[in-house]
Amino acid sequence: MNILVHTIYFPPEVGGLETHVLTLCQALQRRGHKVTVVTSRSIKGTKKTDEFEGVPVHRLWCPNKKFTGWVITSIAAIPIMWRLSKAAELIHVHTFPSVVPAIFPRWFRKKPFVATMHTSHFLRLAKKTLWKIALRFLLNRPDIILAPSVEIRDVAMQLANGIEAYAMVNAVDVKRFKPVEAKIHAENSESIIIVPRRLFEKNGVEFAVRAMPIVRREIDAHLYLIGDGPMKDKLEKLVEELDIADVVHFLGKIPNVDMPAYISSADLIVIPSLMEATSVAGLESMACERPIVASNVGGLPEIVTNETGRLAEPGNYEDLAQKIIDVLKMTEKERSKMGEIARKNVVERGSTDSLAEQVENFYMKAMKSVK
Repeated sequence: MNILVHTIYFPPEVGGLETHVLTLCQALQRRGHKVTVVTSRSIKGTKKTDEFEGVPVHRLWCPNKKFTGWVITSIAAIPIMWRLSKAAELIHVHTFPSVVPAIFPRWFRKKPFVATMHTSHFLRLAKKTLWKIALRFLLNRPDIILAPSVEIRDVAMQLANGIEAYAMVNAVDVKRFKPVEAKIHAENSESIIIVPRRLFEKNGVEFAVRAMPIVRREIDAHLYLIGDGPMKDKLEKLVEELDIADVVHFLGKIPNVDMPAYISSADLIVIPSLMEATSVAGLESMACERPIVASNVGGLPEIVTNETGRLAEPGNYEDLAQKIIDVLKMTEKERSKMGEIARKNVVERGSTDSLAEQVENFYMKAMKSVK
């Protein structure tokens, strides 16, 4: 099958959406499909046309990584999506702005059209009156809507009149994400806590930082923050105010290919999000056999259970601290057991091959609906 994909961002950009789209495209290629991606040239120096890890990519000008950038990039993609859609048998877009350049091929060329709503931004905007009108229009264009969590699926179904919508867990490359040699080495008996989240307010990294003084009263632990973003200055000031600069480490943006070694260094992974779909970082951590403490929000309760970690009240750093302490006070054998169960769950439900097979079935359903 010849599949045309549109996504606002794509690697080498780092993030859950970017990783998901890349791994899905690669899995589809392994199953014999031809995949072409249209995206933004959001990183300076990237070529307009190239291949990224075997996936052909067309990159368009992107003025910024804000809403205006999404709109401009989506509109700019209309001509190339129209041209490439002539040979495509199906179009798959990721996130709601990407619906725009797929509308004309669907209307005039009757190309089957699948859309995946990924991010918590979608949930936030769906609560606003004017955005509801816009989203209702966009979500009534695809033949099928996919979502990484039940929450996102349910909201999409409320907005789309009669469009079929399905929830499916994001995928992880379990051949890449597995326990490997640690990148970070603990001194003496200290525990290593890693937060693999970009430094945006919605990701709740602030609460992991605020939890540390409480954790340190009972556990000799260091906190490593992997990711960059607009909250970095604020978080650095908070670390100084809490007098924990010696135990909180800002590692910045790390390429996805290098993440298994960092994740494998952790005694515990923390996902303190205030809003979340299904965290790809969480699934990658589970694939590396790490226990997780995560916020009880969005799609996180769908992947984190008492067998694989603990759920904490979102935005409550005291509860988060207690859950962290609870897990770190377990024996190494108990935490290892959690990690083994976590990986088993990901391999069975969230591997890239499993995802690709599910998506293929939805593609066939979409093609039949057009006929």
